Amino acid sequence: MTHLGGIADDFTGATDLATNLAGHGFDVVVVTERGLDAIEQDPSVRARLSEYEAVVVALKTRTAPVSAAVDASLRALGALRTLGAERIYDKYCSTFDSTDAGNIGPILDALAEALEMDRTVVVPSFPDNGRTVRDGILEVHGVRLEDSSMRTHPLTPMTRSRVSELLRPQTTRTIAEIHTATVDAGAGALLEAIAASDADYLVVDATSDHHLSTIAAATADARLISGGSGLALGLEPQAPRSAAPMAVTAGRRLILAGSASSATQGQVRHAAERMPHRKVDVGALATDPDGELDAIAAWAVQQPEDGPVLVHAVADPADVVSSPEAAAAVERLLSALAVRLVGAEAGFTRLVVAGGETSGAVVSALGLDELVIGPRIAAGVCWASGVTDRAGTGIAVNVALKSGNFGDEDLFSAAWKELHA
Repeated sequence: MTHLGGIADDFTGATDLATNLAGHGFDVVVVTERGLDAIEQDPSVRARLSEYEAVVVALKTRTAPVSAAVDASLRALGALRTLGAERIYDKYCSTFDSTDAGNIGPILDALAEALEMDRTVVVPSFPDNGRTVRDGILEVHGVRLEDSSMRTHPLTPMTRSRVSELLRPQTTRTIAEIHTATVDAGAGALLEAIAASDADYLVVDATSDHHLSTIAAATADARLISGGSGLALGLEPQAPRSAAPMAVTAGRRLILAGSASSATQGQVRHAAERMPHRKVDVGALATDPDGELDAIAAWAVQQPEDGPVLVHAVADPADVVSSPEAAAAVERLLSALAVRLVGAEAGFTRLVVAGGETSGAVVSALGLDELVIGPRIAAGVCWASGVTDRAGTGIAVNVALKSGNFGDEDLFSAAWKELHA
């Protein structure tokens, strides 16, 4: 029976959480919003998925309208509970990507109310990826969030660093902080501090994996926990892994990079020196999207088959698309390109996708209902396998969904080394 149910606000966040769970011995599968239909309607799907100790639902709610994001999250909660999930993990970005009118608070409010939770921890820290909280302040690789590259994010610019101040405009519930000294005192002391607090939400410091393990131990009986994927590193499975390994395809390799993050920009520049690459012409995309799609698809097919092919939207800061309409157009193009190139004719079946919004668009366009988690590529990034649903014809693919800010500079070149047949 499913023990842990994860609800992630984007697709890279879902595989990020699943990567950490799998690394700690959980049998885990990612289910997309399309896959919720099958859970709700097909008893055989429910029976099969309930064999996984952890099921993570990948939503696309980070920048969705609040009401839609809450409805989708509650639907995911209902599906997970039908699988028998006893604990729910509300997963949001480790850089707390959101605006004052954002969705982290409303989703957490709705889940807490549905699960009748008096108080819940808020733990965005993911030290392995440089995200830490000390004295309530969120830092990225030792730099305050407001001073990091996230300050100029085109959709969710982060101009404050205290987590409680980021969350407070989004909720009417009370918020308090628990600092490092209490966490250092151990799980018992932390549990006492949680129980003694009158606040609904408790932002808990964590600057190391040891801290995450302490928080996980102190909240072992909580029906709801919330945070980035790092908290999963402190969780322990109840049963040993038994699921079949991820299937590996043997097709051509494609990288679709829609993210504008500084990390992805560096990865694009590194890869551009080593493989065929083409930048999306945003101007042409605005006037003739079909023509731009045709041109890029034709170019990709013509490239050498023995190496990866890179299509990207941003290579340096001057390329950053600040218009939401232009960003959405890039997502539509890259997802349509994935549909065009995946399959027998073009032969691309192994994809790395960079960017949360882009990953959601690509996975949805390919009709992937489930993703079986495979080998880790980097902190928060893994390979996964799925079967597309295109005109009733299933095509096996491997995908690596990468949050824009994750991964080393050589990720686009090095990822394939982990994909073993």
